[in-house]
Amino acid sequence: MQPLVNIQNLSLKYQQKSVLTDLNWTINCGENWVLTGTSGSGKTSLAKIIAGQQNAVREVKINFNSNSNLPAEVLFVDSWYQFKNLEGVANFYYQQRYTSQQAKDTLTVHAELVGYGKEKGLHLNQVEPILEALNFSSFASSQLIELSSGEHKKLQLVKALWLKPQLLIIDQPYTGLDALSRKNLNVLLDKIAEEGVQLILISNDDELPYAVNRFAEIIDGQLLEIEAFKGTLTVENKSKEIPDFLKSSPIYSSEQIAKMVDVNISYGDKQVLKNINWEIKAGEKWLLQGHNGSGKSTLLSLINGDHPQSYANELYLFGNKRGSGESIWDIKQHIGLISPEFHWYFDASATVWQSIASGFYDTVGLFQQLPYSKSQQVDELIEYFELTENKNELLNHLPLGKQRLVLLARTIIKNPELLILDEPCQGLDQQQTQYFNQLIDELCANGMTVIYVGHFDTQLPKTLTNKLVLSQGKVIENTKAYKKQLVS
Repeated sequence: MQPLVNIQNLSLKYQQKSVLTDLNWTINCGENWVLTGTSGSGKTSLAKIIAGQQNAVREVKINFNSNSNLPAEVLFVDSWYQFKNLEGVANFYYQQRYTSQQAKDTLTVHAELVGYGKEKGLHLNQVEPILEALNFSSFASSQLIELSSGEHKKLQLVKALWLKPQLLIIDQPYTGLDALSRKNLNVLLDKIAEEGVQLILISNDDELPYAVNRFAEIIDGQLLEIEAFKGTLTVENKSKEIPDFLKSSPIYSSEQIAKMVDVNISYGDKQVLKNINWEIKAGEKWLLQGHNGSGKSTLLSLINGDHPQSYANELYLFGNKRGSGESIWDIKQHIGLISPEFHWYFDASATVWQSIASGFYDTVGLFQQLPYSKSQQVDELIEYFELTENKNELLNHLPLGKQRLVLLARTIIKNPELLILDEPCQGLDQQQTQYFNQLIDELCANGMTVIYVGHFDTQLPKTLTNKLVLSQGKVIENTKAYKKQLVS
């Protein structure tokens, strides 16, 4: 039989830089691949070329099986999903997710699936087992704008598993998924592989379906087949010191960072948070965990000032009761924040330098000139994160992993009292993840307060000491002496 995919001498340049050079790849019938490589190596670009979403020098030949009952289609599931409103545009702002009940301008999950089923000629009864396996059935009435990054990932995976194309390519399949969802996803992938779907998984993770039987890595623009997945990489400690302005403890305005007393959040009949009691003191390092949809993002939105229902609850931030006269900007000046959703809505047309500098003012772009001392701090962080050659590039011209490093630098630029790190390492390769977590350990040693959300036990800083676990909007664990006994 002819190979499903045949690529000969493929080359790709982006912004005058060679990404792929004379790359060759043959995917035979029955092969299921994992494609790995460092951030920016060209994995996603190669996937888009195979799916016909990006052009390159030389032709990619796809030979579908005419005898198969599966759709003769290559489906690419991006790691970054951009949904649109009812008018067909994607012009959303960050806080809109929490006020969306006032203006229902996006489709519900059910409506999205109904539309997709009609477009692809699929039956709705076939999608129910997939929704149940990924614990997504309860989101049928949720608007797209209300979903977290992990929930958006699930929606795209549901559609892909429902369609069952002859070739399915998934970029970072496990990003944003809790432990049980990752396990169930692998079961579902094995099932469709048995039915004839061939897989290409772009991943640096070692939790893989049994169906995977080929491994490749992109190095210096070339695709090299490797015998087996390398697993978690060990990164030596960097000799580079953190910038001097981050070596001192933040200046705390209060010993109490946040306190919630019987906090409840509801959208109509749907209760998202139920009687939450939580106190965070200066210098504490918290791990926040829970399954997708457990309420983590909503909980964090109360602390960073973005949720309008905070005024209806007993909530104290940095020593002041919420609603006592402080503005959202008064709150944000104490906080450095990174989350997948914040990345979605950030102004990607700003340069790297401008993006980092905007962290001083908590804006999504730089609208004023920095004094010399602050400009120096930006330059120091750019050098520390090895972004010097990118400092004048637009953020949206960088690979996703480097974009995330830029926003991580923005998060710590003002040495804030509180770091809120909501899955900060999404899009980073293993080296970048370990490098960043080493930095967080150093900052914590200097007295910074941290709330860290992470599903992967192997991708957490060592310094975390306390843990809060949510399930269905309730606190099921509040541990002050957490010592890496992790639950995802």
